[in-house]
Amino acid sequence: PARPRRLPRPASPERLARFGPEEEGAASVLQLRRGKAILGKMALGAGQESSRPLEGPLKAKEASGRVITTVFIALLIDLLGFTLILPLLPSILDHYSKNDDGLYLTLQHGVDRFAAVVGVPPERKYNNVLFGGLIGSIFSVLQFFASPLTGAASDCFGRRPLMLLTVMGLIASYSLWAVSRSFELFLLSRVVGGISKGNVSLSTAIIADLACPKARNKGMAMIGVAFSLGFTLGPMLGAYLAMEAEKGEIFYLWSALFAVMFSITDLAFIFFFLPETLPKEKRVSSVISGFQSVTSLLSPWALFQFSAVSQRMDLPSEKNLRILGLVYFLYLFLFSGLEYTLSFLVHQHFQFSSMQQGKMFFFIGITMALIQGGYTRQIKPGNELKTVKRAILLAIPAFLLIGWSGGMIHLSAGLLLYSFAAAAVVPCLSTVVSGYGSTSQKGAVMGILRSLGALARATGPILSAAGNGGVCEALVLGGGGSVTKHLDIPQRTCLPQVQQS
Repeated sequence: PARPRRLPRPASPERLARFGPEEEGAASVLQLRRGKAILGKMALGAGQESSRPLEGPLKAKEASGRVITTVFIALLIDLLGFTLILPLLPSILDHYSKNDDGLYLTLQHGVDRFAAVVGVPPERKYNNVLFGGLIGSIFSVLQFFASPLTGAASDCFGRRPLMLLTVMGLIASYSLWAVSRSFELFLLSRVVGGISKGNVSLSTAIIADLACPKARNKGMAMIGVAFSLGFTLGPMLGAYLAMEAEKGEIFYLWSALFAVMFSITDLAFIFFFLPETLPKEKRVSSVISGFQSVTSLLSPWALFQFSAVSQRMDLPSEKNLRILGLVYFLYLFLFSGLEYTLSFLVHQHFQFSSMQQGKMFFFIGITMALIQGGYTRQIKPGNELKTVKRAILLAIPAFLLIGWSGGMIHLSAGLLLYSFAAAAVVPCLSTVVSGYGSTSQKGAVMGILRSLGALARATGPILSAAGNGGVCEALVLGGGGSVTKHLDIPQRTCLPQVQQS
């Protein structure tokens, strides 16, 4: 700190005798004014210095809040369009099966042969469930390839440009769905949508860019709330639009058009409001260094090892990250089997209409939103893994109640427990994983995690639809115990120490 300047002294008798009272008085007044100015600057500087320790955190908190709100709204708009199709998928497949569509019949014959090999009962309703699982798996396989590449590209080019690019792909996907009159074009729309659905992993990467662990925890919970509200309102809206279709009109047309509208709105919102959270100086130097190698981002074994990002981590962080990735995969492998086949289960077993399925998803979504808004977002940093263990243990009776349900009471109880698990596990695991990796690796880390989830969603539905009750129950019970066992790792509450790129 600078040494404080001295204030002017009073005039001495010698100076008064030499210069005279008038000249000396004028000089004294000038010195006094200078002294007041110096005191004012000193006081202002002290006030500024005392405010600096508070000003930085306040601005960072406000910036984090704006980023979280923007990501939440953008993801909610996206999910409203994405979930419109959920209650319509069984009816859409029935529609193409009745029209004797060539590609549909070819794929159906292949599914029939696969069903005969694995021992599925030779009834059309079971084969329809298996076929629906196949369609869901195709979408997830494409996400498996696209998510890590999208995340790694965002580490080089930034989050915002990649978000805009993925939403443009979704607009193309929903537009193809709107004009599709054949199963070939409908399937193409799902392929384009699967490749373009990297915005969820990018949203988690944006939240992972936030420096404060508490802000990251809140951000991941708000992403979960967006999913809950999207899965609450979207299916209800999709079912309502299908019911309002006029005679002679394709029943899914208005749902597809609304999906296009939501995506265009999302594109405009991101363009005007989403800031870039990865500064240029913190990005990887080139696309090649960002991708590391194609094998590390596309090989399932390399993804489980987090090979693309683990080279610059210490050994404990690398080991913990692999365990978290394995737990994430095992949970979603079990969870996605029920998630993708739930519509078919209630359609076949309880004869639910599209509107009744929409109401079911509304119940699930409202329950998840209440849990995430009132419980998950309030979890203190360091307690996420304890919450994950409790939620997975609750998922075991949830799966069994839904699978064995003989009436609405058992089904509702199972869906309630199912909703709690869905509201807690993925947001908490995402929060913990977001603390690993350097700033320039966040996109790749979250992209790999999302890719492992897509791999689980690609394999889970097929096994769930193909397996009989005993196999599925054994998987739920054994898998739940395995997941909770693997979670015995130390919980970190701050960013791990990693080598910077």
